[in-house]
Amino acid sequence: MNQLILHSKREKSIVNRHHWIFSGAIKSCKAQNGEIVSVHKSSGELLGYGFFDPNSQIACRMFEWSRTPLEIESDYWKRKFQKAINLRTALFNHEDTNCYRLLHSEGDFLPGLIIDRYANILVLQPKILGIEKLLPLFGEILNELGFQHLYIKSKSSSIFLEQLTLSNGWLTEETNVETEVKENGLTFLINVETGQKTGFFIDQRSNRQDVRLRSINKTVLNAFSYTGGFSLYALAGGAKQVDSVDISSNAIDMANDLMSLNKLQEKHRGIAADCFDFLNEMPSNYYDMIILDPPAFAKHKRALKNASQGYKQINLKAFKKIKQGGLLYTFSCSKAIDKELFQRIVFSAAVEAHREVRIIDQLHQPEDHPVNIFHPETEYLKGLLLYVS
Repeated sequence: MNQLILHSKREKSIVNRHHWIFSGAIKSCKAQNGEIVSVHKSSGELLGYGFFDPNSQIACRMFEWSRTPLEIESDYWKRKFQKAINLRTALFNHEDTNCYRLLHSEGDFLPGLIIDRYANILVLQPKILGIEKLLPLFGEILNELGFQHLYIKSKSSSIFLEQLTLSNGWLTEETNVETEVKENGLTFLINVETGQKTGFFIDQRSNRQDVRLRSINKTVLNAFSYTGGFSLYALAGGAKQVDSVDISSNAIDMANDLMSLNKLQEKHRGIAADCFDFLNEMPSNYYDMIILDPPAFAKHKRALKNASQGYKQINLKAFKKIKQGGLLYTFSCSKAIDKELFQRIVFSAAVEAHREVRIIDQLHQPEDHPVNIFHPETEYLKGLLLYVS
């Protein structure tokens, strides 16, 4: 196994168990892309093991800390998967909820890999070549742990990944890409091939449930609704009327189908429209509750200025139009925008709208997306529940 040697002044974060080693921290390493390397202080002392990538600014992603040499073999990876499974088994009643994140990358101490469960299908998202090379072994391990249908969903164009999948993205036994799942007792139809992310926005489950608990007798706007997850929960919670607005007519069609699947279509209206335009043109004092869950406006720091303006504008429009005493749920999933910046953006919109605004709750990703205390980057979803006077 090749060794990675750190510069003496760049060791602290790794000693403190942060997963990422940036290229400037490396004194020497002769490994190839995707290789597992042992990571050492400049003195030669072993710190642990990671995946090497000389083509990335994040040149190594640590997956294990150990001062003594370890055998990184099948049983080692099986123990890692079993720990992740044990946590989810403790969290969920499968008769009520059978779709969730099974493994959350650095949040489960395995960087470069996300696994989401949709009933009997696991969707694997490899992010680095080191993980891609291990997928055949991971497939065998997950089969042993009782998962038969493994689907690979990746933006990678590597020849290795193309050769790996048996057919149409399946790593193991193929099944229908559409499946019905349960989330908090509600039924969703998920397509793991065409659906957003791994098939669904699993990370909003607890926030959808919060909407459900507060929606009784309310007129609700779900802006950037996609296929209507928040809308379904609002209707299940007794909302008087729910409007789902999304620029994609296909998404609105799927939202309408979702309401019909759950027999809640009578009080739902699907509207295919640009959400910025809709927020501009919608009547004032009509909606008791507005939900703003846009796509990531900033996927990297270079887009921060424009993204901040986008978040400000949608919140400003909502503040100006929402009923007095209304509830506004507002979210950002942009990793480049942290909680403090997001709150400052919303504050700026509230000042300009001349409305009294109070924070009722601070919202975040659910328990199956654990935040690694050594790696704060695993916390990416932030939201505010606001009472607008």
